[in-house]
Amino acid sequence: MATRIILVRHGQSEGNVAAERALAEELESIDVPARDPDIQLSQLGREQAQALGQWLADLPRDEAPDLLWTSPYRRARQTAEIAGSQAALQLEARVDERLRDRDMGITDMLTAEGIRARYPEETERRAWIGKFYYRPPGGESWADVAMRVRAVMTDIRTQAEDRCVLVTAHDVVNLLFCYVAEGMDEEQVVERSTTNGLRNAAICRLRTCDEAPTGWVVDDYNIDEHLRRAGIAVTDQPGASDEVGPTAQEAK
Repeated sequence: MATRIILVRHGQSEGNVAAERALAEELESIDVPARDPDIQLSQLGREQAQALGQWLADLPRDEAPDLLWTSPYRRARQTAEIAGSQAALQLEARVDERLRDRDMGITDMLTAEGIRARYPEETERRAWIGKFYYRPPGGESWADVAMRVRAVMTDIRTQAEDRCVLVTAHDVVNLLFCYVAEGMDEEQVVERSTTNGLRNAAICRLRTCDEAPTGWVVDDYNIDEHLRRAGIAVTDQPGASDEVGPTAQEAK
């Protein structure tokens, strides 16, 4: 049997709402209600998590998860708790700090406008290095996060052999699970983030495959039918800790 992963981005959070508001109002900073690890789901995010739970409840028994591996951040844990309760799942749970959201360093809680205004040299450096490898002072690059993700995927493969693992985490983290599994390069993963970024409470499904070049296959990406079927709003919002930064074009 294959080891399988049901990979889920957390539901809409209060940080997502704050980040979207800051972008709409062209503000320099994001007025988040708590430090990043403590940001909770919005009411809509809770409803999205319930819809996820119904999707899990409807899975055939041999496709349902039997282990939870979650980010320690509250919005991810809440998504798992609400969905698990809705689906009446009793899952062995593992909290793993390697699944936390990307650390943004000195740019945390700033919009792209705020970074341009307060750290113009970082705007130039990011434009030169590119989105994948740029590391804000005190923070992480996508490549840094990918190293965390690779380690988790190795542990899942060796410690949860032939099991189905529900992973609840964050948009960039989950995108990089797929980056590793599909063997994408820098250009491909950045393009996907731009054209098909992961939506709140969206599902990806991965499985081990010895014949695949990476040892993994992505069977489903960015599924949101469970939300649409339940009449729940589908949201694709920036995270408060991974706000869309300035592009090379903007920096010119």
